[in-house]
Amino acid sequence: MARPLRIQGENCLYHISSRGDNRKRIFADGSDYCKFLKYLRLAKQHYRCWIYAYCLMSNHYHLLLETSQANLSQVMHYLNGSYTVYFNRKRKTCGHLFQGRYKSILVEKDSYLLELTRYIHLNPVRAKIVDSPENYKWSSYQSYVVAAARDLIDWEKLHAYIGMTAADYRRFVADGMGMRFSPFSEVRAGMVLGSESFVEEQLKKIEPLRNKAEVSNRRQIENRRDIPALMARAADLLKMPVDDLRRRQRSCIARKVAIYVLRKCSGGTNQQLGDYFNISFSAVSKACADVESLIGQDNECRELVERVISSFKG
Repeated sequence: MARPLRIQGENCLYHISSRGDNRKRIFADGSDYCKFLKYLRLAKQHYRCWIYAYCLMSNHYHLLLETSQANLSQVMHYLNGSYTVYFNRKRKTCGHLFQGRYKSILVEKDSYLLELTRYIHLNPVRAKIVDSPENYKWSSYQSYVVAAARDLIDWEKLHAYIGMTAADYRRFVADGMGMRFSPFSEVRAGMVLGSESFVEEQLKKIEPLRNKAEVSNRRQIENRRDIPALMARAADLLKMPVDDLRRRQRSCIARKVAIYVLRKCSGGTNQQLGDYFNISFSAVSKACADVESLIGQDNECRELVERVISSFKG
């Protein structure tokens, strides 16, 4: 089976997620959650990594961790493997617990670390399990706002990155409770999240491996620069000239749709798309958020977006 490339290195920050096989529960009771956290603590000790955030949900989990060595695969093999053995022994079962391999995204610390902690801690709120992250027991949120709860999180190193007091962090998370934007919409090549220069630097590291047949995300890596060709196809379906779609027009839905589908399908960074459309990288994010909102409310818009994206696969 084709496997995605992974970028491994020293002092690399990763967002990790892993889901139960067929979306089944991986945590059935409090002892399961506690055992997983025990293995996470042991993984941190054995493989010298730093834990910055976590959230354990019933059928999946999120981690934000930094490796001191190029050993992410070892960390995750130990963590998921140990927990699977425990889970099966407890229930006298066998077989896979997790759905395929874990998903890892290499993250630029300065740009996205803080935003990702908020995203992780708001998982139970978005799932409508609790009204506030402080009411959810199985996340690291309390470690950010209560000093006595910092036994697993590497607070000193984390605080050097985020520079927030507990009160500041509470406000920061509260401000994000009504936001619909996901930082993962800006992931490039399926595995890197950061500025244009960061993405390009990381992708160069795997350039010698990208032509291997067993690499499942090869096409995402190769297609990341093909913005003009995709734009021409989008313009045909949107029934507007390319030049009109690239021109600044505040209320033009077709232009926003073009930005949205190119970001989703080209692998280009926000900065690259911003340069192409002559707008800022933050304006790219705003346009995409507008389209996401529209897709949820307007069937015609959703069908148009799906039609354009489908055309790119032909």
